Amino acid sequence: MTVVNRIASIALSIGLGVPAMAETWPARPIKAYIPFAAGSATDIVPRTVFGPLAAELGQAIIVENRAGAGGALAIGEVVRAPADGYAILANSSAHAIAPWIVPDFPYDVARDLSGALMIGQNANVMIVLSGRGWKTVDDFFAAARDKPGSINYGSAGTGTASHISAERVRLAAGIQATHVPYKGGAEALTDLLGGRIDFYFCPISTALPLIHDGRVFPLLVSTPTRASDLPDVPTPGEAGLANADTIVWYAGFMSAKTPRDIVLKFHAAGMKVLASPAMQARLKQLAVDPMPMTPAEIDEFVVKELAANGKLIKAAGIN
Repeated sequence: MTVVNRIASIALSIGLGVPAMAETWPARPIKAYIPFAAGSATDIVPRTVFGPLAAELGQAIIVENRAGAGGALAIGEVVRAPADGYAILANSSAHAIAPWIVPDFPYDVARDLSGALMIGQNANVMIVLSGRGWKTVDDFFAAARDKPGSINYGSAGTGTASHISAERVRLAAGIQATHVPYKGGAEALTDLLGGRIDFYFCPISTALPLIHDGRVFPLLVSTPTRASDLPDVPTPGEAGLANADTIVWYAGFMSAKTPRDIVLKFHAAGMKVLASPAMQARLKQLAVDPMPMTPAEIDEFVVKELAANGKLIKAAGIN
């Protein structure tokens, strides 16, 4: 079954036999909280879906950015709101990282929230400045091992997907590399282009123009399968790196206390929107690939992500 067919199949199966409570929902606009600033990928990707999804549901989806505290501010808005389906959280893979990074994180994201819609996934790509002589990831690892301590790398901040991607690869490859955290991805990319850092796991949509212009060179994608936009760039597994994959994903969540029929109705509407050719094309422009899951599968996935990230963060000594 193709990914698009699976999306349609999930939407159809969940849309059948929706209980009475969901028949009256939504009766008013829905508030969506995003734990990152406007213009970030975690803002742009959900907003792309929310417009058509609002039309499908027949009610507006009002987006509010509540950045800060590793997502706790936005999560708190959803957890404290009445569990009636009118407050949702749109988050990225940071959802399963922040609880390990932010001191005294106040929420158990696996217990307090339920998965409602998996929007999709994209890859980070390990890039280096062109002209450095590294044509393969093996070349890079050889240089790092030849001069221990000589390599550094940038990230969009401690605990971000770019940081996690780099640490997974670093540990699996057994190389030393100094982490240089920035306030955002733009600053990390600027310093890579200026030759002040050696590599950066960049969002693929941001990296593609620079790769095509020959300014940077891609060595590795972060995902377990090759990225459709960079079909010639190997995965960690293909480079001989075990358990070094990192998926950047985007999903919607509701309070765990929300009636299940409302969660399922929201999910069915979302899957219908995601299955449309227009939305597939729009997400493709953002380098986001489908990642169809039922709400129960999202919940299981988050638990696994939390466990994997906790293990990595402990091993890498990230704090």
